[in-house]
Amino acid sequence: MKKLLINGELINTERLIIEQKDILIDGGYIKGVLDRGALPYKQEDIQCIDISGRFIAPGLIDMHVHLREPGAEYKETIESGCLAAAAGGFTGIACMPNTEPANDNSTVTEFILSQAKKRGIVRVYPVASITVGRNGLNLTEFGELKRAGAVGLSDDGSPVKNSEIMRRALEYAWYHKLTVISHCEDTDLSNGGHMHEGSISARIGIKGIPSISEEIMIKRDISLAEFTGCPVHIAHVSTEGSVHAIRLAKEKGIPVTAETAPHYFTLDHSAVQGYNTNAKINPPLRTPADVQAIKKGLKDGVIDVIATDHAPHHMLAKEVEFDQAAFGIIGLETALPLCLNLVREGVLSLPQMIKKISLQPAIILGIQGGIIKEGEKADLAIFDMDEEYILRKDDILSKSRNTPFIGATLKGRNIFTMIEGKIVWSRDSKYPCC
Repeated sequence: MKKLLINGELINTERLIIEQKDILIDGGYIKGVLDRGALPYKQEDIQCIDISGRFIAPGLIDMHVHLREPGAEYKETIESGCLAAAAGGFTGIACMPNTEPANDNSTVTEFILSQAKKRGIVRVYPVASITVGRNGLNLTEFGELKRAGAVGLSDDGSPVKNSEIMRRALEYAWYHKLTVISHCEDTDLSNGGHMHEGSISARIGIKGIPSISEEIMIKRDISLAEFTGCPVHIAHVSTEGSVHAIRLAKEKGIPVTAETAPHYFTLDHSAVQGYNTNAKINPPLRTPADVQAIKKGLKDGVIDVIATDHAPHHMLAKEVEFDQAAFGIIGLETALPLCLNLVREGVLSLPQMIKKISLQPAIILGIQGGIIKEGEKADLAIFDMDEEYILRKDDILSKSRNTPFIGATLKGRNIFTMIEGKIVWSRDSKYPCC
């Protein structure tokens, strides 16, 4: 049966406007974006879904997620990660290759896609590793990985330290039309650090990770992109210096894009005080000045994408001494309300924000999505911008609970998620899953 979404506020990520439109869905596709009331609401062959007071966004796309399967299913599975994604309004997620074994061959890539098809709710896009075993020594078979279904390449969690190998990776990836996502970290500088190197790390006696450990590798990869003419995407930008370097590169026309994560424009290194292991991430939370620089980078378009870097860990990896705790926090279910704070603060308009978490990732990865128009698949997120709630552990659908936002009051919530016109996850019984 055809569906008609009525009385919602449609977010247009192409024109960057909000429109009062109805959406006609048939056969999994958007058949029309109509002026409100253009179709009679009472027709026998049309199911009307009234979403008054809610916004209609293209399904969100997260280009940086850790699903942990294969190998660490006790932290997260493809099934549980997809469920958390759908709850957060995401219809597509790109999963990083630091699994066990690493996604460095077609067998692992095909396994991920098979599990996603059998058990997942949302679309899963595998990102394969740049080097075999993510050890930085030998390039993987890019063509084979592309044929198996990989959309990008990264050694995320580890940098490619050898500049010659990174140069060849950019060149071969460009030939195969694969996106290179770079984890920028000089591990000789960050080695042994557990939080941002600054006044707080000195006061509480924790070895720090200096900003330069990120910035020096970003500058290297920018230089390689300039030399080769091949694009590079910089993951999880966290410092003012990084934003500055990327800004200068873009002004020179160097093919670089960049992402940050919600925690980098929401929290600073003070969140670690009290040895809060749920605020331990890599790169670490930085200073208030860095937070402001990230916001400015988002506003100015220097930072193209917001991605969660969803990194689930079992509680036993966090309920230990700070210097023994694992790096990483989950983010799929908190991304939307945290990003909406950027709108409330005037950093971005609502369409600009949604574009950074839907259309821009799709463009960089070379996949479909991020737009609502006739002929596109009906992958949609319907959310309430004003609903307030306290995030509780029991509300989290991810298999892990490692987030510093438990107990926080959040504002803005996804109500239901559609994939190809089917409601695959819903918070409201008025909108039952198909």
